[in-house]
Amino acid sequence: MNMRPGGKQAIMRDGWYYDCNKKKVVQRMVDEHGVAKGMKQVLVERGLWRQGLIMQCSDKLCAIESRKNCCCTRILDLQPDFQAQKSLVHETIEEAGHLCIFLPKFHWELIFIEFFWGAVKRYLREHCDYSFDGLKKNMPDALASVSISTIQKWEHHMVRWMDAYRSGLDVKEAQIKVRAFSSKRYKSHRRVPETLAHQFDV
Repeated sequence: MNMRPGGKQAIMRDGWYYDCNKKKVVQRMVDEHGVAKGMKQVLVERGLWRQGLIMQCSDKLCAIESRKNCCCTRILDLQPDFQAQKSLVHETIEEAGHLCIFLPKFHWELIFIEFFWGAVKRYLREHCDYSFDGLKKNMPDALASVSISTIQKWEHHMVRWMDAYRSGLDVKEAQIKVRAFSSKRYKSHRRVPETLAHQFDV
């Protein structure tokens, strides 16, 4: 959004806010002429504008949770209608009847589909004739080459990483814990430890 009305900014859908009587009020994001409102006008209508507000802080301190009214961008970011708004990608996927899940960035160990794509790419490399037509021909077979049981194992592996992080471990400690789980060996196949058997009973 711009600070002032109009200009090169998208026409946003109607927003909403709660007035002083806790009543939900629908707010149009365009004026009577169909021009997109700026940040200042939106905040004025919500009773949140004050003199001296700038569009956005020059530093990154406005992202700190304790700062709630340092600039127009920060104030609007904390408004319930802005926080509840899904991205266009999210809405498009859900409108098509699919489930949209955003996974954490830079944590491949929590995104088991990365293992799937790795297996698919390995299959394609092993059956490559270095042509685009060959790639298109092999892609269905590559996708079908990964069994459901293998995908389930990757998912279980990811859950162990999640449990390790939830317990407060850092990356190295979590890796050791996950590795210890997958490396555990039992001396006898006839007798399962009681602690493990109890987990199946729960």
